[in-house]
Amino acid sequence: MTRQLVRERAQFRCEYCHLHQDHEPSRPFHIEHIIARQHRGDDHLENLALAFHLCNWHKGPNLTSLDPDTNALTRLFHPRQDKWPDHFRLEGVRIVGLTDIGKTTLWLLEMNGEERLELRSILLDAGEIDPTSYA
Repeated sequence: MTRQLVRERAQFRCEYCHLHQDHEPSRPFHIEHIIARQHRGDDHLENLALAFHLCNWHKGPNLTSLDPDTNALTRLFHPRQDKWPDHFRLEGVRIVGLTDIGKTTLWLLEMNGEERLELRSILLDAGEIDPTSYA
């Protein structure tokens, strides 16, 4: 029940990179803890997010990382507290970080990694990406 609620709330999109589960049908998206259990995160709905497997793998239990431009310790994007368009924008097939939080999350989660850029390119060419879903 909880897993389905998380999926529906996210509209079946990764809450970090915004890929849709339909675009990766052979790899089910993960229900991830925004704040990991090892950092006292719990299993309440407000602490759970739908994540593309690569986003979840790269994020791991991290709550922060070093800003790639300044090396300042910066918190990561929090899907329950932050709004995606405040921190990110889609430009072509690339996601651009608009804030320190966006840039740091983008870098740590490798949201513009080769595999994802290739997938977004294929989806964009096929008319499968709705740019408004990234707004």
